[in-house]
Amino acid sequence: MDPDQSAELLSRTRLFGGLDHVVLRSLGERTIERSYRKGHLIFSQGDLGESLYILVDGMVKVFVTSERGDEMVLTTLHPPEVFGELALIDGGPRSASAEALEPAAALVLTRPTLLELLAQHPPLTDSLLRSLGAVLRRLTEQTSDLVFLDLHGRVAKLLLNLASEQENEEGEIVVLDLHMTQSDLAGMVGGSRQSVNQILQYFQGRGYIELDGRRVKLLRPDLLRRRAGL
Repeated sequence: MDPDQSAELLSRTRLFGGLDHVVLRSLGERTIERSYRKGHLIFSQGDLGESLYILVDGMVKVFVTSERGDEMVLTTLHPPEVFGELALIDGGPRSASAEALEPAAALVLTRPTLLELLAQHPPLTDSLLRSLGAVLRRLTEQTSDLVFLDLHGRVAKLLLNLASEQENEEGEIVVLDLHMTQSDLAGMVGGSRQSVNQILQYFQGRGYIELDGRRVKLLRPDLLRRRAGL
């Protein structure tokens, strides 16, 4: 990816979108493009945070792991989302891990480069605060869902959220292409793989959805929204 292409990608991110093209192109020249195979750990929980990532292609999950090895997925990311910014700012260890769910590519920006940019371009600080605020809002909503929604409601809400990210339709039917396993889905809603599978089968039996391999047709999104308390 040449500097102009990098600048175009950066301009579409929440974090860097407010910078002018000259700055973005200069920034693009200082990024490193890396590719990751499916299943590759981009960084691990506890690692030193030395880089920020801008997703170019593919899909990435961000998750935390307990001492027993239980996994909870915090979010899934699509281009051109930015991730890894929290540890980069405070210099602390990574609070979560990131793994490629499919072949992926990302632009990598080092901590010294970002800190230099923050000093030179004050508006970038505002963008960074907004980005971190969005992360905090998402985590607050997830915590609220774990407390106030039952597992059926959390699965229904997850299907709706994933579908809204893809905006994929066949006629008037919303279609969700799952790029993750049922274990990943379970990790996103705080349930077991078996319980999530049972709920998906239940939703299909009630006519809410239709399962076709890793594709899910949302036949009655209105009923899913009601089940999710939306």
